[in-house]
Amino acid sequence: MTQPLSGRRIAVVLFNLGGPDDQASVKPFLFNLFNDPAIIGLPGIVRTPLAKLISSRREASAQANYALMGGGSPLLPGTRLQAEALEAVLNARLAGDEVRVFIAMRYWHPLTEETAADVAAFGPDEVVLLPLYPQFSTTTTQSSLKIWNETYAGSGVSRTVCCYPRADGWVEAQAQAITSKLDEAGDGPVRVLFSAHGIPEKLVTGKGDPYQEQVETTVAAVIAAIERDRGPIDHALCYQSRVGPMKWLGPSTPEAIEQAGRDGVGVVITPIAFVSEHIETLVELDIEYGELAHDKGVSPYLRAPAVGTAPVFIEALAAATIDALGRTGVAPFGLGCQADWKACPCRNERSAA
Repeated sequence: MTQPLSGRRIAVVLFNLGGPDDQASVKPFLFNLFNDPAIIGLPGIVRTPLAKLISSRREASAQANYALMGGGSPLLPGTRLQAEALEAVLNARLAGDEVRVFIAMRYWHPLTEETAADVAAFGPDEVVLLPLYPQFSTTTTQSSLKIWNETYAGSGVSRTVCCYPRADGWVEAQAQAITSKLDEAGDGPVRVLFSAHGIPEKLVTGKGDPYQEQVETTVAAVIAAIERDRGPIDHALCYQSRVGPMKWLGPSTPEAIEQAGRDGVGVVITPIAFVSEHIETLVELDIEYGELAHDKGVSPYLRAPAVGTAPVFIEALAAATIDALGRTGVAPFGLGCQADWKACPCRNERSAA
C-alpha cells in the first residue's frame, strides 16, 4: 500500500527594516543603515567610514527620539505580532502543511543572516519571501532580497512577492483607518494627507525605481475605496523623512501641513507606505509634525494608525503567500508596476531569462 505524501514544510520570511532594541544599539543600527549601498551608493572604501561618521554624529539625537518611545523601537514587537497572526491564518488555510513565519530585519536583529540560518535549520520544502513594504523600492525590498539571496543556502523552492500596492486587504485596512479618523474629525473641512517615506528623486528618474508610481497606485486605490461610501474627499500625497542636500520626492510632509494651515483645513494624516508603528510614525508624524500643525493653526490634526494586525491586512498577506506558492520567481500580488521601470525585479527577471 502506498504511503500518503507528508505535508509541505513552508517557510514565510517577512522582510522589514528593523530598529534598535535600546539606547546602546542605536549607533550600530544607524551604522548598518548608512553602510548599505542601497542607501549610500558609494564604494565601500568610502561608504563605510562615512557610515561610521554619520552614525556617530546622529547617535545622540536619535537616542533622544527613541527615548520618546521608551528607549528603543517598537518595530520588532509589532512585526512579531504580525508574524504570529499570519502564521495562524496560514496554518488554518493550509491545514495539511506545516507553516512557519520568520522575520528578517535588514539593519538590526534578527538580521537577515541570522534568519537565513534559522530557515535552513527548519528545512523547508517551500520558501515565500514576503516584504512588509507594500510598494517596491531599491532602498527597501531590493536591498533585503539582495542580502537574502547572498546569504540563504538552505533547502526549498523559493519565490518572491515583490510588492502589493493594490492588494485588497491592504487598501481596505488603510481605508478603514482613515474613515474612522474622518468621522472623528467632525464636519469641518479636513484634508487627508497620505505621507510616504521619501527617497531621492534621482532614484526614480535615473535608476528607474518604481516606488513613486506604486505609492500613487496605493493612494488612488484607497481614495476610491473611501469615496465609494463618503463621496469626494480633499486629499494630497506627500513625502516625509527627507535628509541631506539632494532633491527628494515632494512635496514634503511639512510643506503639505503648512499648506493645509494656509488653506484653513484640518488634517487626517496616514502612513501610506508603512504597515507598522515605529519612529517615523510615533515620533515624526505624531510629535514633530503634530507640533508643526499646531504652530500653523491646523486643527484638527489626526493620525490614522498603521495597519498593524488589522485582520483584513493579515488576510491580504496570507492571500499573497498562497498565491506565491503556485508559482516560482518574482511577481507582485495583484497589480504591480504599470510603467516599464528599470529597477522592477520582474522586468529584470524576464530580461535574464
